[in-house]
Amino acid sequence: MGRKLFYGAAAVALAAAATYLNNSSLLAAHRPGKPVLLAHRGIAQRFDETDLKNDTCTASRMLPPKHDYLENTIRSMQAGFAAGADIIEIDVHPTTDGQFAVFHDWTLDCRTDGHGVTREHAMADMKKLDIGYGYTADGGKSFPFRGYGIGMMPTLAEVLSAFPDRRFLINVKSRDPSEGEKLTAVLNGLSAARRAEIIVYGGDAPIDVLRRLVPDIKTASRQSLKGCLFGYIGYGWTGLMPEACKQRMMLVPINIAPLLWGWPDRFLNRMQDAGTEVFVLGPYRGNDFSTGIDDPAQLARLPQNYAAGIWTNEIETIGRLLE
Repeated sequence: MGRKLFYGAAAVALAAAATYLNNSSLLAAHRPGKPVLLAHRGIAQRFDETDLKNDTCTASRMLPPKHDYLENTIRSMQAGFAAGADIIEIDVHPTTDGQFAVFHDWTLDCRTDGHGVTREHAMADMKKLDIGYGYTADGGKSFPFRGYGIGMMPTLAEVLSAFPDRRFLINVKSRDPSEGEKLTAVLNGLSAARRAEIIVYGGDAPIDVLRRLVPDIKTASRQSLKGCLFGYIGYGWTGLMPEACKQRMMLVPINIAPLLWGWPDRFLNRMQDAGTEVFVLGPYRGNDFSTGIDDPAQLARLPQNYAAGIWTNEIETIGRLLE
């Protein structure tokens, strides 16, 4: 009986040692290079993030402005790249005249002097709008960017033309599968080398269409992000990668990252081998909204010599700290 217990304990110890060695980052090759900085909406006006919902008008709760850049504009993107961004995140909506508008909100009423659902308008009409119209930091007493943003809403074609050698993360704002088909036509019109510089994320249905029709594009959706994270936590210790972790973008909150098998280097190497690019966010707090890595304290939580992706809303701050 004693010998059986001994052999049983030895087998458990060997299994534990094998699991440790298979998942220890200490024994993994360190990824060389520098962090890849992803600037959410380029350089943008910040806003009060308390109790945000999908339909919250963030322009009406703008914090006192530190600059005059407006998100999702060519000028904002230029400044974001100049501040150190490797990738700029942009938001798109199809228009009634067959283009894609680069604009965040589902409706025009919050930020602009227009009204109605964004995708129900022609790009030619939205070019006439003032996209700075609704910004206020004092409850509507003043509107510092009113009159400033007329004609500044770009098309996706204009963005890609203005930055032919830059990387973008395109956010599809709907759950409409036809939007995946429309974006497919744009992306398949680009060279393979140009497509390699683009990532697309958004609703499950349009992203599923896009993955099927443009298989060389890295993507992410709510379904893939949850499937990859929970699958990896569940059995990533074996070294097997969930299907949802292959040829994707993976977003990892900074407070969840240490729980991942092999974090940081072995985890990052596994994701790289699966064709997936990892970006660390700010801490997850139990809702759908995650912050970015936006200040020195959050940046300091990253592993030493971290060389993967960082999602930030403050590229002007984080880019300067990493110079």
